[in-house]
Amino acid sequence: MQVGDRIVFDRYEWRVLDMQSSMALIITEKIVEQRAYHNVYKDTTWKDCEIRRYLNSEFYDRFEDANKSRIIQASVINPDNPWYGTKAGEDVQDNIFLLSLDEVCRYFGDSTEKLYNRGNNRYWKKNDENNSKRMAVFGNMYFWWWLRSPGRHNRLAAYVHGTDGCVGVNGNNITNSNGGIRPALWLKL
Repeated sequence: MQVGDRIVFDRYEWRVLDMQSSMALIITEKIVEQRAYHNVYKDTTWKDCEIRRYLNSEFYDRFEDANKSRIIQASVINPDNPWYGTKAGEDVQDNIFLLSLDEVCRYFGDSTEKLYNRGNNRYWKKNDENNSKRMAVFGNMYFWWWLRSPGRHNRLAAYVHGTDGCVGVNGNNITNSNGGIRPALWLKL
């Protein structure tokens, strides 16, 4: 197995994003469903959002027992939004999670320079050569998907645009139930 490979694990196809000793960070190749980030429009961080609860309970419980034993509970670091300074909340332990702004910029090409050196830009640069690497399909069309990081305030969550792969650092309304989910996890090899 190598970074960039596509593998089948349980019922989904996954992309390998990182390899460390005897484990691999994987993300679903496609958007697996649509859900709101949170069920109430109020300041919310990853630690307390509905989508985190769902991924680590109902979604996780659908895995076969043999496959659950290969999912490593990970320390999920939650950096603040680097453009707006929005607090991301406490780091947590999760079996399944969404990528952060930093991770989506690092693992899909390397656009971390654009993330941490905003300059005078109000929105993500459309000329980022890595945008197309972040695009994902839901059904038969490209669609936007959630990240776990906050947007410009804590009633917005960061996301990836569907048709151009731009990173939505400013965020989308956390109660928007059209947000795509691309779960990620650390897999024991």
